[in-house]
Amino acid sequence: MTKRSRWIRIAPWALCAALVWQSAAADEFTQEDLQRWKAQYVSVVQAGRALWTDRKLGTNGVTCAQCHPNAANTHPETYPKFQVQLGRVVLLRDMINWCIENPVRGPKLEPDGPKMRALEAYIMAQRKGVPMNYGKH
Repeated sequence: MTKRSRWIRIAPWALCAALVWQSAAADEFTQEDLQRWKAQYVSVVQAGRALWTDRKLGTNGVTCAQCHPNAANTHPETYPKFQVQLGRVVLLRDMINWCIENPVRGPKLEPDGPKMRALEAYIMAQRKGVPMNYGKH
């Protein structure tokens, strides 16, 4: 076997090993990273909690917490699913907007806006540890 044919046989394995090592190294996070990200997450969840109890989210003084204290009975782990109120398969954010527009009588939130992000984070935080079961009603 020549050096060239040996290299041709070894090169793909060497490349794979290098890519795996590089990928593993890219997934390593420092404690500082984790603390910074956790602080940001907690901040967004707290903003969601504030919105959840804010009478000014709508126009009639109703809050999300009046129907769903501590995000009870929201079941975010079941989305996406068919939602009767909307007559189609929806995401959690679609249902949040339905509630804001109807019972709360507020303006629809932007799907990727900070308020929607905060409300979704708060709801999901309240259901942490519940297994995903999307499509369930």
